[in-house]
Amino acid sequence: MKLRNQTTLLVLVGLLVFSTYGLIRTGTESGRTASTSSAQAPLVDQSPLLTAQALSQMPTSPAELSFAQGALQLGDQDMDLAFAAALLQATQNQAPLSAEARTIQSRVLEAENNLAKQQSEVARLTAAEAAAKGAGKDELGGQLDLAKAQLELSQDEVDDAKQDLMRAGGDLQGRIQAMVQEHDAASHNSDSTKVAAGAPVDAHGLVQHIQQWSALHQKQLRLRRAKQDAVSTATTLALKHDALEKQADAQQGARAIGAASGDSKSALKTTERSAADRKVLTTLDKRIDTEKQLADVYGRWSGVVGAEQWSLAHGALRGVIVILSIAILGLLLDDWIRRLLARTHIERRRLGTLHTATRVTLQIAGALLVLLVVFGPPTGLGTFLGLAGAGLTVALSDFIISFVGWFVLMGKNGIRLADWVEINGVSGEVAELGMFHTVLLETGNWTDSGHPTGRRVTFANSFAVGGHYFNFSTSGRWLWDELQIVLPSGQNPYPFVDAIQKKVEETTADSARQAEQEWKRSAGSRDMLTLSAAPAMTVKPVIGGTQISVRYIARASERAQIRATLNHAAVDLLEAALVPKPTASGEKAGAGA
Repeated sequence: MKLRNQTTLLVLVGLLVFSTYGLIRTGTESGRTASTSSAQAPLVDQSPLLTAQALSQMPTSPAELSFAQGALQLGDQDMDLAFAAALLQATQNQAPLSAEARTIQSRVLEAENNLAKQQSEVARLTAAEAAAKGAGKDELGGQLDLAKAQLELSQDEVDDAKQDLMRAGGDLQGRIQAMVQEHDAASHNSDSTKVAAGAPVDAHGLVQHIQQWSALHQKQLRLRRAKQDAVSTATTLALKHDALEKQADAQQGARAIGAASGDSKSALKTTERSAADRKVLTTLDKRIDTEKQLADVYGRWSGVVGAEQWSLAHGALRGVIVILSIAILGLLLDDWIRRLLARTHIERRRLGTLHTATRVTLQIAGALLVLLVVFGPPTGLGTFLGLAGAGLTVALSDFIISFVGWFVLMGKNGIRLADWVEINGVSGEVAELGMFHTVLLETGNWTDSGHPTGRRVTFANSFAVGGHYFNFSTSGRWLWDELQIVLPSGQNPYPFVDAIQKKVEETTADSARQAEQEWKRSAGSRDMLTLSAAPAMTVKPVIGGTQISVRYIARASERAQIRATLNHAAVDLLEAALVPKPTASGEKAGAGA
C-alpha cells in the first residue's frame, strides 16, 4: 500500500476508534438541562404561566408530556396566587396619594363635573328638539349636534384623566378592575392551551439526527433558563416574605400597646392590617412552594430532553462509524484489487485502465452508501427527484457528457496512458486519463521528431462523444517514420538506393513483421489483411540532385534509436559513394612511363 493510502487509513482508523468510544459513552450516559424566558405583566406577574405555555407549545415527546402539563398547571396556579396577593395589597395597603396623584385626582373631578353638565345639556336639547316645530326645530338640531360633540370630548378627557390617575397610583378601583380583566384573560388563555404529545419522528440519516439534536438543544437551553427563573423568583419571594413577616411582628407589638392604652379605633385598624398581612404571607408561602415545584419540574423535564439528546448523539455517532467503516473498507478493497491485478498477465497499459475503472466504481459505490447514511433512504421523493434530475441534467449536461465520454475512452476503441493521439488538432502523449478530463503532453506532429513542447493540454472528455480523435498507437505503438537523402547531380543513385534499402530492411525487419501481425489481428475486413509494413522507397529528381525518401515502420519507444542508426548508415554510404578511392603512387608512375 502506498504511503499516502497508509496515512489516510491510519487517520480513518483513529477517527473510527474515537467515534466508537463516543458511541459507548452516549449509550450509557444521559443529558442535562434547558430553558425559557417569559414576559413581565404590568400589574400581575404572569411570567411562570407564559414560560410554561411557550414550552408546552414546542414539539413534545410522550416522555415529556407529563412535565409539560405539570408546568402549565403550576404556572396557572402561580398566576392565581400572584393575582390574590396583588388584590390584597391593593385593597388593604393603599399608600397615601402623592402630590402628582392629588393634582390628577382634581382634574378627574373637574372632568367628571363637566361631563355631567354636558349630559344634562344634551338631555335638555333633546327634549326641546322633540317639542319644537318648523325653523326652531332645525336650530335646536344644530345645537344638539354641537352638544353631543362636546359630550364626547368631555368623556375622552375623563378617560384620559383616569388613566393618568391609575398610572400615578391614585385610582384604586380602576387598578383592581384592570387586574381582574387581565387575570380573566390570562385564565381563559391558559384553559385554551392544550398540550399534546407529537408522534415520534425517527431520524433516518445523519443530517436528521443533527437537526433534531439542535432543536432539542435549544429546548434544553430554554428549560434551563426557566428553571433558573423559577429558583430566582422563589428566592425573591422568600426575601419579601421575611421582610413582610418582620413588619407584621412589629405591627403586632403596636397593636398590643394600643390595646393597653385603650385606643380601640387604632387597635381595630392595626388588627385589620395585621390580618391582611397574614393573608399575604400565606399567599407568599404558597407561591414559594409553587415556584420550587416548578423548578423541580423543569429540572426533571430537562433531564428527559437531555436523554433524548444523548440518544440522537448516539445515533449520529453510529452513522459516523458507518461512514468511516465504508472509507476504510474502500481503501482496503482498492489495495487488494491492485495487488490482485498485479498478479495477472495483462498488458501494463490495460492493467492501469482496469485498475482506474475499478477504483472509480468503488468510489461511486462508496459515495452512494455515504449519501444514504448522511441523508437516509429517500421516502416519498419520486416527483421531487424526477424534477431535480431533469434540472440537473440540463444544468450539468457538459459534466455528464464528459463522464460518459470517460467510459467511451475506457472501452475497446478508446485510448490508454502513453498512447500517441491527436485531439482537436493537438498531438501528444496521453499523460492523464481522468473521469472528466484527458491531459496530453504536447509534442510535434506524428511524422516529426515527436519531442515534447513542455505544455500540458487538458481536454474535457466530451470530445469522445461529440467529436473525434486520432490514436496513432496500437498495442505496440507503431509509427511511420521517414528518411530523406539528396544525392548530388551526376551521381548514379541506384547503387545507393539498393544499399540504403537493404540497410533499412535489415534494421526494421522485426518491427515490420510484428506490426503486420498486430494489424492483421485487429483488421475488421479482408482488404485490411493485405496491409504491409515493409519499407517503401521513393526516388525523384530535385534541384541540384536526386532525392531518395525511405518510409519505414518503427516502435515509438525505439523511434529515435532507429532513426539515428539509419542516419549513420546513410552517411557512411554517402561517403563511400562520393569520395573516390585513392590509387598507389607506383601505379601512377608506371602508367606515366
